Amino acid sequence: MDRYLLSITIFLPLVGGLIVLLIPKGQERLMRQVALATAALAFLVSLWLLGPFQVGGAEMQLQERYAWIPAIGVHYHVGIDGLSLPLVILTTLLTVLSIVYSWRVDVRVKEYLFLFLLLETAMVGVFAALDFFLFFVFWEVSIVPMYFLIGIWGGPRKEYAAIKFFLYTLVGSLAMLLAILLLYFNAEPRTFGILELIGQQPLARAPLLASLAFWGFFLAFAIKVPMWPFHTWLPDAHVEAPTAGSVILAGVLLKLGTYGFVRISLPMLPETFREYAPVVAILAVIGVVYGALVAMAQPDLKKLVAYSSVNHMGYVMLGVAAAAGAVGAPERAGAATLALNGAVFEMVAHGIITGALFLIVGVIYDYRAHTRGVDDFGGLGAVLPRYSGITMMAMLASLGLPGLMGFVAEFLIFVGSFGIFPELTVIAVTGVVFSAAMFLWTIQRIFLGPKNPRWAALPDLDGREAVSLVPLAAIMLVFGVYPRPLLEVINAAMASLVTVLR
Repeated sequence: MDRYLLSITIFLPLVGGLIVLLIPKGQERLMRQVALATAALAFLVSLWLLGPFQVGGAEMQLQERYAWIPAIGVHYHVGIDGLSLPLVILTTLLTVLSIVYSWRVDVRVKEYLFLFLLLETAMVGVFAALDFFLFFVFWEVSIVPMYFLIGIWGGPRKEYAAIKFFLYTLVGSLAMLLAILLLYFNAEPRTFGILELIGQQPLARAPLLASLAFWGFFLAFAIKVPMWPFHTWLPDAHVEAPTAGSVILAGVLLKLGTYGFVRISLPMLPETFREYAPVVAILAVIGVVYGALVAMAQPDLKKLVAYSSVNHMGYVMLGVAAAAGAVGAPERAGAATLALNGAVFEMVAHGIITGALFLIVGVIYDYRAHTRGVDDFGGLGAVLPRYSGITMMAMLASLGLPGLMGFVAEFLIFVGSFGIFPELTVIAVTGVVFSAAMFLWTIQRIFLGPKNPRWAALPDLDGREAVSLVPLAAIMLVFGVYPRPLLEVINAAMASLVTVLR
């Protein structure tokens, strides 16, 4: 049974989605129950992966490999390690909580739930795929459901935001396809196997082709992250997306880009990445400072959280660039490992924290005040104590308060990156100051001060909303106080990667 656990985790949501499509129109409650049961079962199966998974093992585990298109060397090949396992579990968890939050959605319920479950299959598939053809298929499939979720269930400018999201990501996908083909046609024997191509290093002696492949992957992954200046699709997509769509977009979809840098760009093209690492690090630091400053200027709470994602994903990319900058320098291996550990930890932390923040925005906007203006509130701390407590906790976690999850990630990134790019790391640390100012000012304007009589009768969190938010708050605290279990899973894979890069 353990042999097929990963495939079950990938395709169980798709099966549930197809069942939802077969349910007769008008039975929305049954559709919701089937979708929730499927997502919950997928989450439990993803937790089951922890059983046979050997913590501390650096190799790829729970692999499944079957011939798919033998004529061109394509296989159905999946597996997980300490990089992909936390992201798989994060995906299944956020999907469950998003469906719980979406219980009141009453427009085209069947299609809405099917798209969420299809999106879950695609995202888990990207994190598990070890064949480039399979990776690209899952990558492309992940674009389509989010396009429709924004375009059908989004806000007033939903068509514009959906098309912008689709076009940006499509351009990146085409660039990545060209990079994959460059690797395939220069490999001997030709293969789409990611592990095989990493072992072969087919472009190691062709620096021009290696540079072309690197920038092809870079464009695809940088748009998805998104890095500055490729970020402009993100605020529009977040502001117009339905709440649960924003949770998945920020919590998981952005991680496809950072995952691609660590899984593919770094081990596949190490010398080329080392050459361009300073450029990537500079763009990352610009994103850190720019994201925090622009977030501070936003009057719309949802756009504020969206720009904070640009800031935090900049930290991830600084850690990845630092590891690339240490390629070929054994004396910097320790710093590179710390930076990568922090980058992957930040991927998970950002998914938990920002996922919670978008749910928090949805709670106040969708079912209560119907406004996201930061200056429209005031004194909500006394009116909505439970809501205020969780919101403040998530914002403090996002600004990097010690004892919460965000601090651990940022601390590891800064310690690791300082040994490789000290000047850029010092500049990046200022982003923490700007983030702290931005979130503390936001807390002051929304929750403190005199009560706004306009909101005196607002109800506090209900049971459904608490089920969506409390698990995320608990994870922020648990892994903020005791990050060791998650770091042990991540560290073996990152230490092994750095060893290969020496």
